[in-house]
Amino acid sequence: MDETIDESGGITARLERTNGLLERMLVEVAKTPSTHAIFVDAGYLYAAAGRLVTGTEDRRTFELDAEGLIDALIDKARTIFADSRLLRVYWYDGARRRIHTAEQQSIAELPDVKVRLGNLNANNQQKGVDSLIRSDLESLARHRAISDAALIGGDEDLVSAVEAAQGYGARVHLWGIEAPDGRNQAEPLLWEVDSQRTFDADFFKPFVTRRPAAPYEPAATAARPSRDDVRFVGAQISAKWLSARGREALVGLLPGHPYLPGSVDQELLVEAERLLDYSLRGQSDLRRVLRDGFWDHLQKYY
Repeated sequence: MDETIDESGGITARLERTNGLLERMLVEVAKTPSTHAIFVDAGYLYAAAGRLVTGTEDRRTFELDAEGLIDALIDKARTIFADSRLLRVYWYDGARRRIHTAEQQSIAELPDVKVRLGNLNANNQQKGVDSLIRSDLESLARHRAISDAALIGGDEDLVSAVEAAQGYGARVHLWGIEAPDGRNQAEPLLWEVDSQRTFDADFFKPFVTRRPAAPYEPAATAARPSRDDVRFVGAQISAKWLSARGREALVGLLPGHPYLPGSVDQELLVEAERLLDYSLRGQSDLRRVLRDGFWDHLQKYY
């Protein structure tokens, strides 16, 4: 009987100690403020904001006031996550051999901003950015460094990053940029996040301005390209265009065949002149061949 009483008393004492520890832990958790971070896929941001405000995704044709935009995003997060503090803004971009450009250096020097660079290949496509986002999101969530993540991006490859962070208890909120037509964020990504928010043109107009167009000056020795070369370049640009925008954008083009919307036709012309190192202004026959090459590639998909 005495042994039973002793065992019962020991269990009670242990339970009281455990409850005491849990109560102290809850008090400490209550004292710890929530923390959020902002994760920006700069490739998505430049392309979507540029297209929304200036009608083109070509970074060379517009300027982005990154400092002003980052401040606006921080203010927006402060409003949305009212009882939370900012850890920092993570800015993911691509660069040749991961060497900062002058613009990326200036962004890296901003307070509360961490620039992370992936590679930029010969076609100016980012490589390794999605894996950097996943690594940071997962690590911060695993170490309880953040409770909420605002993710600005649209690539389906980011789904694994979202799932990894959620697996450690963090909430992931997808912030997007209004698309002039269709969507610019993958549906599987929209399905996985905890909330969605879209910013319109009025939000970005103060931070995106078009650069004055410089007259094209072909090299003095540039020879007139052959029709086959021009058609090939048209197909090459078409492949890049389709990869960047997806099948939904293609569906939007089909009713206009064989014509192209003005913004697409202008982008095609500028990029073709760059690749050919030759001005196509006033070359109506080569312009038609260029468009034919563009459509030749798209016709493989419908």
